[in-house]
Amino acid sequence: MAKNEELVFGIHAVNALLKAAPERFIEIWLLKGREDERLMPIINLARKYGLPAQMVNRKVLDDKSKGEQHQGVVARVKQGKQLSENDLDDIIAQAERNNTSPFLLILDGVTDPHNLGACLRNADAAGVHAIVVPKDNAAKITATVRKVAVGAAETVPLVQVTNLARTMKTLQKMGVWIIGTAGETDTCLYDVKLSGPMALVMGAEGKGMRRLTRENCDQLVKLPMAGSVSSLNVSVATGICLFEIVRQRLVN
Repeated sequence: MAKNEELVFGIHAVNALLKAAPERFIEIWLLKGREDERLMPIINLARKYGLPAQMVNRKVLDDKSKGEQHQGVVARVKQGKQLSENDLDDIIAQAERNNTSPFLLILDGVTDPHNLGACLRNADAAGVHAIVVPKDNAAKITATVRKVAVGAAETVPLVQVTNLARTMKTLQKMGVWIIGTAGETDTCLYDVKLSGPMALVMGAEGKGMRRLTRENCDQLVKLPMAGSVSSLNVSVATGICLFEIVRQRLVN
């Protein structure tokens, strides 16, 4: 596979990318004998756009997806545009043009592709305008991330920045309030007003946010934990925090 190409697998991931950017598709492989109602939309879109689609046996799909759950479809596509800090101005301006307060999710050191995929899915459901991650030591969009995100990788922009602390300062100058989650604070998430332009920062499991990231937050909050477990999976905690922000936005 060429350097500027990638694989996409899974019904939701392939279907979402077909709808969003059919021009990126090079070829599609489908499980022979499986033309059920879940795969037919992909088959029909491939025909509509004149894309080469081959019916192959399961072993071919298993080999191409390296054993991951492909759900009977794998595609080879051209890589999409990678967003950087230079794109944040446009993302925030677009949100404001739509009369909505900018709503961002910042992930600091989340390296597990399954967690990134789940965070993308949460972000899409909560109406987040973009996810911001550092370029280094962070999960990137891969076939596994797309599969876990069930289509959200095509709807929520992933912005990779060179210096996360500097990007946070830039966002603050643009009027974005940055709230970070940290176990050592006494302030509970549910006791804080969460309205207006906002970015939620979630750190890696175990380590949490890095020191510079923590220092550049406007406020730190924690989730109340009643049981014996000291922390939640980062994607679960992200979903809880995002939807508390959504709840307060709906009330206000």
